[in-house]
Amino acid sequence: MKNSPLFAALLALCPAAATAAEPAMDIPVLAEQAREAGIAHVYGGPWEYFVGGGAASFDCNGDRYPDLMLAGGTGQTRLFVNRSARAAALKFEARDLDLAESDLRNVTGLYPIDFDNDGYRDVVLLRVGRNILLKGGEDCSFTNANREFAFDGGRAWTTAFAATFEGDAPYPTLAFGNYVDRSAPGSPWGTCHDNMLHRPQPGERLSYAEPNALSPGFCALSMIFTDWNRSGTPSLRVTNDRHYYRDGEEQLWRIDPGKLPRLYRRSDGWKRINIWGMGIAEGDIDADGFPEYALTSMGDTKLQTLDEEAEEGRPAYRDIAYERGATAHRPYTGDDLRPSTGWHSEFADFNNDGLLDLYIAKGNVEEMPDFAAFDPDNLLLGQHDGTFFEAGHLSGINLDRRGRGAVIADFDLDGHLDLLVVNREAPVSLFRNRGGKTGWGTRPMGNWLQIELRQSGANRNAVGATILVKSGNETRLRKIQAGGGHASGHAGFIHVGTGVAERAQIRIQWPDGEWSPAYRVFANNFVVIERGSSEARYWYP
Repeated sequence: MKNSPLFAALLALCPAAATAAEPAMDIPVLAEQAREAGIAHVYGGPWEYFVGGGAASFDCNGDRYPDLMLAGGTGQTRLFVNRSARAAALKFEARDLDLAESDLRNVTGLYPIDFDNDGYRDVVLLRVGRNILLKGGEDCSFTNANREFAFDGGRAWTTAFAATFEGDAPYPTLAFGNYVDRSAPGSPWGTCHDNMLHRPQPGERLSYAEPNALSPGFCALSMIFTDWNRSGTPSLRVTNDRHYYRDGEEQLWRIDPGKLPRLYRRSDGWKRINIWGMGIAEGDIDADGFPEYALTSMGDTKLQTLDEEAEEGRPAYRDIAYERGATAHRPYTGDDLRPSTGWHSEFADFNNDGLLDLYIAKGNVEEMPDFAAFDPDNLLLGQHDGTFFEAGHLSGINLDRRGRGAVIADFDLDGHLDLLVVNREAPVSLFRNRGGKTGWGTRPMGNWLQIELRQSGANRNAVGATILVKSGNETRLRKIQAGGGHASGHAGFIHVGTGVAERAQIRIQWPDGEWSPAYRVFANNFVVIERGSSEARYWYP
């Protein structure tokens, strides 16, 4: 009964029951350490900053420890360089950015990507106003590269981003999702701004052409490039905030190289769905190659999977959140039973059991009386029967803050995933994963691998690649993507829990569709795979 879908559904309806039904699984202990780690930062501002509040996690100095850049809203964007030692207390050093102060303000979100193929991580700044491409350099240095790359940052209120490498293009295509058109008559009601697709011009130097408008726009808050049909050509999935659009819906754009973008419509099999779309996460729960999507909203989370009764090749989805116990529609602890408000969503394996978990940042938009004021973040742990178990209150992330963006990364390179959450008008939360909870403290959880891909020339970090990790009869699948979540992105090692398995086999499908040979590796290692190599290489912190 405890592991049945019906029981999971009952827990979703009665969150208080969760405390009396702890399953036999590792519950990660997530200890909040922001102040001790040297991170003091707040995201804030007036109504334009009710949304956003992003973070970017990436290595900016070559030591492979994930560094952080945090949006500040009307405050300054900040860089924090990771000074942690392996498997020790987290430590970060605040570093001044040598940029114009005006560039560092009015930032809503940040995403890392190497857009010029020079081996340094760059950062895309989403802003209320002109968006900025920050070109990364040695020792965490950055410069404003808009003019260098002929990038028109626009003047919109930008709240979403995703990137892909189309076909054999040497540079990435950038998609920007915009929110309310503040200059339109009658703003904000029904006045959503068009989204924009920036494609690189042909040639050896990176230069962006005039953007294509993705019209209509319905107030995007998150987007992701996703190969939903295993065609090898990712489409652009956009989740939209119904609070402001008229006659709008969620969107899926067909983006074919050399062609104008085209919306999937009802005639293509797309089913209309209207939600207060805020965050989007992709995860292949059953490793069948067809991803599921977690869409956060006000009131509940949607967990979508391709409808097996739909015609092949048609994007018809059904919601499985209720049957999997992942609706997350109201607080799971406390006395406030009003509906929840979800923001950043992300699939990851926090307890290294080989199953994908789902993290959701929660928080009232501001002071909306119909929604919960105390709305702690969710940590939905995956179970072997395909359902999820709420462990936010058991792991220690149930703080009284208004979460927005987040990044999940192994900040101390100990094999356990840590968590940083950007909160509105409150300090950033930084949780170190101490291991599995026991009656006397913590202990190591399951085995793990962390994988880095490299290829020469364009798309050095293999955005769009698929990683398959097989151990015994179990297969885990990960995608390398730039986008998703809510205003927040991560670049670096890809983490895969392997449970009890101490060995595994890795295969890579590179972005152009070519498959690698099988690489046999030992668990609990950092693995670097270079395209064309016959063997994987271990990296030791």
